[in-house]
Amino acid sequence: MISRLSGTLLEVHPPSLVIDVAGVGYEVEVPNTVFDRLPGTGQPLVLLTHLQITQDHHTLFGFATAAERTLFRQLLKISGIGAKLALTILSGAPGDQLARYVSDRDTAALTKLPGIGKKTAERIIIELRDKLDAMPSAAGGEGGTAAAPDAVREASDALRSLGYKPAEVSRMVRDVAESGMNAEEIIRKALQKVAA
Repeated sequence: MISRLSGTLLEVHPPSLVIDVAGVGYEVEVPNTVFDRLPGTGQPLVLLTHLQITQDHHTLFGFATAAERTLFRQLLKISGIGAKLALTILSGAPGDQLARYVSDRDTAALTKLPGIGKKTAERIIIELRDKLDAMPSAAGGEGGTAAAPDAVREASDALRSLGYKPAEVSRMVRDVAESGMNAEEIIRKALQKVAA
């Protein structure tokens, strides 16, 4: 199992990229959240990965955080959701946003994602709602300490209402949220970082 790649970013061809690891180029499919934080080509890059082996293909999927990869793997366990659809879901609703849809039982929001019908949305909610507390928060990043989920949710809602796109909001919040911060502090720090 390949669980991590550390190398140099060679090429970017959404939804995939190529990373050079010791002279070997690995093609990795990634969600939009990874593209939001990519360095320039020729720069170092570390991705956590999930290797899927089928009869015809070996496909690597890459993630910026352990939380993203965990959520991807949870989605794969849901009947009717394959790897491509799971990646599409994470691209349309990054970790904390998807968690909010599930905790709010918001099937309407889920059905707006490409490839998700009402029955699939209901299955996602049923399958994930009891598992969210056990998952690391996407806002905490790799090994980080996360702010309270309510504060993250409130800050994310406020930033979206200011016109920022969901992927931008996820990145903004993830970059500044720390343990003990309230929503107001997260919003203020996120806007300060954007303005800097």
